[in-house]
Amino acid sequence: MRIVVSGTHASGKSTLISDFALRHPKFTVLPDPFELVDEAGGTASAALFASQLRIAADRLAAQNNGPCLIAERGPLDFLAYLLALADLTGRPLDDAFLERATARTAEALRAVDMLVVLPLTPRDPIHVDADEFLELREAMNDVLLELLDDPDVIDEALTVVEITGAPDERLVTLETLVGEAVLSDPTVCP
Repeated sequence: MRIVVSGTHASGKSTLISDFALRHPKFTVLPDPFELVDEAGGTASAALFASQLRIAADRLAAQNNGPCLIAERGPLDFLAYLLALADLTGRPLDDAFLERATARTAEALRAVDMLVVLPLTPRDPIHVDADEFLELREAMNDVLLELLDDPDVIDEALTVVEITGAPDERLVTLETLVGEAVLSDPTVCP
């Protein structure tokens, strides 16, 4: 079972993955690609998001991570950030670059069994400080949710689930989904 947990920044991804990993140690945890980028200076830029998209896609394609993994963010997150940033700045992405980024995202997601999306909801607010690029946070969330309906990105074989609620509710929902998948096919995550 290969899971990617997606969502805008400060949406609860790290908490969900940490809680899940504590209870399911057989899963390999792939950290947020932001932690792996050399130029991670904190400034949102197309170059930074493109670099993270590449890392996220490459690590999903790698077979050495094992059959049981949970990744914080996938290339879809960074495609959404790129599109949101372009909208906010009024600087559209180069068509050829966007086409390559979309194709790379779609290809990497074919190596994933379940995409878990943590959308921002008024019912489950997460307090963030003003220095968290709030406008980009909201814009990325909206673009990410739109991309879920894009057949050029999301293959119909990929299980896509939006999870909301308090952290403990999210964990129970994820465990239930993983349990159902493993019960239906025990070879998914031996």
